[in-house]
Amino acid sequence: MKDSSYIKKFKVSSFRKIPNPYRRQANSDVTSPLPEMYILIADVKEIPDDIPMKTNPREQALDTKIAKGIKASLEDVSSKDFYLLNRGLLISAKDIQFNPSTSEVSITFGDETLYGNVDGGHTYKVILENRDHLYPDTQYVKIEVLTGIEDIFQDLADARNRSLKVTDATIANLRNEFDIIKDGFKGQPYEHDIAYKQNEDSNRINVSDLIAILTMFNIEDYPIDKYSSFPIIAYTSKNSCVNSYLKHYKNCESDQSKNPFFKMKKIMPKIAELYDSLEQSFGDLYKKSSNTEKHPGAVNGIDKIKTNGTTTFLQRPTNYSVAKGFLYPVLGSFRSLVEEGDDGFYHFVKDPVQLLNDSKNGLGALLISETIDQSRSLGRNPNATGKNAALWKTLFFETRSAK
Repeated sequence: MKDSSYIKKFKVSSFRKIPNPYRRQANSDVTSPLPEMYILIADVKEIPDDIPMKTNPREQALDTKIAKGIKASLEDVSSKDFYLLNRGLLISAKDIQFNPSTSEVSITFGDETLYGNVDGGHTYKVILENRDHLYPDTQYVKIEVLTGIEDIFQDLADARNRSLKVTDATIANLRNEFDIIKDGFKGQPYEHDIAYKQNEDSNRINVSDLIAILTMFNIEDYPIDKYSSFPIIAYTSKNSCVNSYLKHYKNCESDQSKNPFFKMKKIMPKIAELYDSLEQSFGDLYKKSSNTEKHPGAVNGIDKIKTNGTTTFLQRPTNYSVAKGFLYPVLGSFRSLVEEGDDGFYHFVKDPVQLLNDSKNGLGALLISETIDQSRSLGRNPNATGKNAALWKTLFFETRSAK
């Protein structure tokens, strides 16, 4: 595969590396680099004008109140405190080097779904459009650069983009467009733990995560008899999953019974139970698989939980935290068990939870074994594993054959 790496160089006024406070165990099989943090202060005129933006989940609207506020702060050169008042930019990078003799940093980018501007897109765009107006004055901006975060990139992007304007999900909730999901999970123990709008911090399940999980069982967009399309988008872009959900809702506004998510209502609780079961049993099923030369906790993407670990929905006890890059392809394979019944709703032709944990057929151990093997072939990278179309296809057929 051709190396897509490229380097952007620019001068900085300050450069600091923040040491990673954690160290890997000596028996770990992890070969990927540790996450590292770097803090830069740079003249806004020095920043490259073509930092990749595909990693930023928001569209940058510069006519908003917030964008206008950033612009006013930037242009107030008498204050000299833009770098303090503004949160600055967050950049995911493949590598970063600093030359102290020239005060120049060299930031290496590559796959633009992983490396680029993760947060601070509005600040970046406002700077690019207005920095020429500052001459001869100067404003500085803070830049946080993170390397080695490929395995946690999706979680990072989500965590760093929870603020700013009212989210699409919040607006959708106000329009009652999540009533399908609310009906589907009505009466479940976690019914009131789902956050449908912004700033519901006490609710531990975000609706965008939930929609991404449900997307994996959408047999209209991803028919089980067509083998060229798999719901990898559930792992790579929760925002796209929400947009797809809202599109279906709008298209079926006159008759929601035609909406694939409406058809999914009867199996929604079982999908959540399956997700929990996979979280709970992943480590044990790995031990039963053929590649058990190491403890699950030694695998990059499977972390031992010291105390009080619980599953996402039913909060059942679990000993391991498993990367979504492992969970999602396995979970998505059970779409092969979904069929639309005569009643117009989706049904599982076999109980997926029983099938996952049935020691006689060994399906669960097989799916997890193949997932970990694929991860090893990809440099022990859970993120690359979650995006690997060949793996999604392989696991889908394994589960389909067990049907």
